[in-house]
Amino acid sequence: GKEEDLGLWEERWGPFVDVKANGPSSVGLDFSLPGFEHVYGIPQRAQSLQLPDTGTIRQSGETHPQPRPWGAERDDETLRKVEAAEPSRTPFSRPASLPGRRRGSVLDSPLLLSRQTGKRAKCHTAVRWMSEGGVIDVFLLMGPTPSAVFQQYGRLTGPPALPPLFSLGYHQCRWNYEDERDVRAVDAGFDGHDIPYDALWLDIEHTEGKRYFTWDRQRFPDPTGMQDLLRGKRRKLVIITDPHIKVDPDYSLYSQAKAKGYFVKNSAGEDFEGICWPGACSYLDFTNPEVRKWYADQFAFSTYKGSTDVLFAWNDMNEPSVFRGPELTLPKDALHHGQREHRELHNIYGLYQQMATAAGLVQRSGGEERPFVLTRSFFAGSQKYGAVWTGDNRAEWSYLKISIPMLLTLSIAGIPFCGADVGGFIGDPDPELLVRWYQAAAFQPFFRGHANRDTKRREPWLLEPLHTRLIRETVRERYTLLPYWYSLFYRAQETSVPVMRPLWVEFPTEPETFGAEEEYMLGNALLVHPVTDPGATSVNVFLPGPAEVAYSPKRSVRCSARRKRSVDTIDRIPVFQRGGTVVPAKTSVGGSTGWMAEASYELRVALDSEASAVGELFLDDGHSFGYLRRNRYLRRKFSFQSGTLSSSCEDAKGKFHTDCVVERVLILGVDRKPSSVTTGPPGGKAREADFTYCAATSVLSLEKLRLAVGADWVVRVR
Repeated sequence: GKEEDLGLWEERWGPFVDVKANGPSSVGLDFSLPGFEHVYGIPQRAQSLQLPDTGTIRQSGETHPQPRPWGAERDDETLRKVEAAEPSRTPFSRPASLPGRRRGSVLDSPLLLSRQTGKRAKCHTAVRWMSEGGVIDVFLLMGPTPSAVFQQYGRLTGPPALPPLFSLGYHQCRWNYEDERDVRAVDAGFDGHDIPYDALWLDIEHTEGKRYFTWDRQRFPDPTGMQDLLRGKRRKLVIITDPHIKVDPDYSLYSQAKAKGYFVKNSAGEDFEGICWPGACSYLDFTNPEVRKWYADQFAFSTYKGSTDVLFAWNDMNEPSVFRGPELTLPKDALHHGQREHRELHNIYGLYQQMATAAGLVQRSGGEERPFVLTRSFFAGSQKYGAVWTGDNRAEWSYLKISIPMLLTLSIAGIPFCGADVGGFIGDPDPELLVRWYQAAAFQPFFRGHANRDTKRREPWLLEPLHTRLIRETVRERYTLLPYWYSLFYRAQETSVPVMRPLWVEFPTEPETFGAEEEYMLGNALLVHPVTDPGATSVNVFLPGPAEVAYSPKRSVRCSARRKRSVDTIDRIPVFQRGGTVVPAKTSVGGSTGWMAEASYELRVALDSEASAVGELFLDDGHSFGYLRRNRYLRRKFSFQSGTLSSSCEDAKGKFHTDCVVERVLILGVDRKPSSVTTGPPGGKAREADFTYCAATSVLSLEKLRLAVGADWVVRVR
C-alpha cells in the first residue's frame, strides 16, 4: 500500500490511470557547476534566455523546501501565459545546459524529463535532471569557445540542413485560406502591393474532412492548377500533414495503416484511439522504421494525387497532441514498436515524423531536391530535416518580446532554422504591434505570418496605407539581405554555429553580454534590437566590442559608445553592422526569391578601427543537392585592407556558373573623400569607377561596377 501511495506502480491523472507495467524506473542526475552563474537551454519555454533559478536544490540532510522543477516534455498547451513565475510548457524536448563559461552539456533522452536549477553559493550553480524512466546519456562538450561547443554538438547529432532558398523568404499562412479563389486573391494581393513572398500555406481545412493527403474537392477542385499558378510566379505551396489519422475504414490511409499494424497501441495491444481535429483518430507509430518508409512513400506524385514538385510540408500536432487525453498527449503506457512504452519515447516522436516527411519529399524527386518541412515537435537531430516554430502564440506585446529569447534558446540548442508566428496566432494585433512584429521577424531565421481562423484577416494591404508601406519595406529589406542569410545557413551547415546568436556567442569575454536577450547577432555582422514595447520613442542599444559602424537602409553613422540611445520611429528598428564585416545583398527585389536569381549584388563593407573588413558569399542553384554531391557552388571571399577591396575564391572545389555581377559597393566608415577609385582584375588593367562620398555619414558609394561575382577582382580606393 505504501508503494502504491508513492505512485511507484500506478498513478492517477484525473480520470486517467497510469499503470507502470515495468515498475518504477525514474532516473535523476545532478550537476554541480562551481564558478558558473549563467545556464542556458531548454528550448520552447516562454521564458528568458538565461534559465531562471527554480529554487535551492536540497542536499542530503537539508530541510528547506524542495523547488518546483520544469517539465521538459513536449505537449500541446497552446494558450500558455507569458509569466516569469510560472514555467510554461511548449511542444519540445531537446534538454541541454550551456553554462556561461564556454562549456556545454547535452542530455540525450527521448524520455519525459524535468529540470530544476538552484544556487548554493555565489557563482555556484546546481542543475538536477529527472527522467520518468529508461537511460540518460550525458555528453560533455569541452569547447573552449561557444563556437567550438556548437561544432562539437554538430558532430554529435548531425549538421543543420541547408534550406532551399525559397524557405528563407516570407511565408503567408492562415487557418485557413478558404478555397482556390481565396488563394488566388491573396497571391494577387501581394503582387498588387509590391510585397514579395515565396510560399502560401494551407491548414487542415484544405483536406476532405481532415483526411491528410487529400483535397476538399468543393473548395479546391483543381489543386494542380492552383500550384501551377504559384509555379508561374516561382512560388510554393505548403500543406499540413498531422500524425493523427481519422478512423474511417473508407479512408485509404487509415485502412492501409490498420491492416499493416502501423498504429500506436494501447496497453492492451489494440490500436489506440484518441480525439483530435478529425474526431476519433489513431496515431501512426513513427518509431517503427517500416512506418516511416511507408509514410515517406505517401508523398510520391502517383500516390498523393494533386501534389506537384512545388508542394512542401508542415508537421503540426506531432507531440503528438491528443484532445481529452492525459497531459494532452498519448497515455504513458501506450505501446510503440518493440513494445516500448510511450513514456520512454515521447520526446522523439515528432523527430521521427519530420524525418519521414523529409525523406518523402527527397525521394519523390529521385533524391535531387532539398526538402522543406516545418515541425512543431522536435528533438536532437531535427536540425537535419527542416525548420521549427515556437507554436501557437498570442497577438500581445509580451509574446513579441518573449519570442526573442525563445528563438535564441532554440538556436543555441542546435535548431538554427526557427521562427515565431508573425502577429501572434491567437487574437487580433493592433497595427503598431503587427508592424513591429514584421520588423522583428524579418531579422529572424524563419519568417511566417500566421493567424487563427477566428481572427480578423490581416494581409498587409488590409491595413492603413502607412502600415502597409512599413510592412512592404520590411519584407523587401529581408529579400535584399537574402544573400547574407543564405551564406549564414551554409556556414551553419559547415560549422553548426547558429545563424541567430546571443551576444555572448560573438563576445564571450564580455560579462555584460551573458544576460542580454533584447538584442542579438545575425551571424557575426549584424546586431539587431527589435522594438517590443508599444509607443516606444527610443531604445537603449548595447554595442559590445570595439567601435561599430551602424547601418540602416536610410542612414549610416559610426558609433563609438558602448551604449547608444537610438531615437526610434515606427519605420525602422535599430540594426547595426559590426565594424570589420562585409554583408552581401541584392540591389533589387522581385516578387519571390526565384525572380531574384540573376539580380545584381551589393556589398556593404563596414570598416573596423584598422580600416579593414572581411565577409563571404555562398551561391548555388538554391534548391538541389548539387552543391553537396557535385560541387556545384561558389564561395567567394571579400576582403578590404589598405584601401583595397578584393574578391577571391574561398573554395577551389566549387564550380557554379552565374552571370550575376556586383553592381554596387557601400563602404561605411570612410574618413575622407578619396581622390580616385579604380577596378580591375588583380595585376591587370584598371579602370576608373564612379563614386560618391557623403562626409556627414562617412559612406563611400561605388556605382555601376559590373564586377563578375565568380571572378577575381580588386577595387582600389585612393
